[in-house]
Amino acid sequence: MRFIAVTLVVQGPDPVTGRQPSTHERLRQVVDSAVLAEELGFDGWGVGERHERPFLSSAPTVLLAHAAARTRRIRLFTAVTTLSLLDPVRAYEDYATLDHLSEGRLDLIIGKGNGSAQRELFHVTPEDQWERNAESYEIFRTLWRQGAVTATPKFRPALADAEVWPRPYQRPVRVWHGSATSRASADLAARYGDPLFSANVTNPVEPYAELVAHYRERWAHYGHDPALAAVGAGTAALYAAPTSQQALADYRPVFEARLATQRAAGFDIVFPTLEDFVERSSALIGSPQQITDKIHRYHKQLGHSVLHVQAEPNGLSPARHRASLELFQERVAPELRDALPDPPWPWAPVNPDEQPSAVPAQGA
Repeated sequence: MRFIAVTLVVQGPDPVTGRQPSTHERLRQVVDSAVLAEELGFDGWGVGERHERPFLSSAPTVLLAHAAARTRRIRLFTAVTTLSLLDPVRAYEDYATLDHLSEGRLDLIIGKGNGSAQRELFHVTPEDQWERNAESYEIFRTLWRQGAVTATPKFRPALADAEVWPRPYQRPVRVWHGSATSRASADLAARYGDPLFSANVTNPVEPYAELVAHYRERWAHYGHDPALAAVGAGTAALYAAPTSQQALADYRPVFEARLATQRAAGFDIVFPTLEDFVERSSALIGSPQQITDKIHRYHKQLGHSVLHVQAEPNGLSPARHRASLELFQERVAPELRDALPDPPWPWAPVNPDEQPSAVPAQGA
């Protein structure tokens, strides 16, 4: 199993102290979290893409490029690239450039995104967002694999034997399809033989397990080898402490502050107590053994080979957050790396000299 640390770059007051950092400070904190993730031995670091409050992740390629300059080994993920909102040609140019700057350490997780404010900003509707996502991905995928492309899409001007530069470093880049509840994303991933990344955050595991099962069924339907299907999964929170009692005591103020915020905003409360949150959500809060056991339980339902945890404190003190990540890497990750399989491909950056200059646009 591989482990990646992810941030969505939320800009808001600390849920416990109430202090709100400046935008400048937050963006520095984000890149520092990539450096820390590499230092502690994580396999990947990812940043989201959102175009509405309270997020500062509207330019993930810029953040990832800065992280690439400050790291050397760790793979760099998008979580997610909102292709339903983007021109696929422009997205290709940005990510092909980033692929070179990172020396082939880039992985993409794509998705249609969510949120009414960013849909309105980009003139995307709930009715056309899935079609836009699929169309943009088909063009993006073709551009990455071929030197020129001809297409007559619905949502952008036609392309006639168009060449787009630069040509990428990785041929092709690995693209995951991120999904919370959507069978459309799971089917698109299965159709193209791509891995699926389940959000696995908001609800208990059952709906996510159903989605993963659907993905595997569609994978087989499209004629792919079942052994090559790959799934990643998120977590709602991470706090590892030497004992379960300490973990609960330290995390309780964070949970209660967030719960109060959710209630004030009128959100539906899925997990009303910290104990329920720890028991029924994907949150990893407890001793190293409790966290290890819970990941094993989730793996039985999801069969995932990549797990994402939170890259930033999210209400914990920086010292506790770092101590939690260190304990996770010392006591949890080694056992799971041995016991659970990796994705069915090499994790290290590929050598572009060993790859064909172009491959078929579909099926591979």
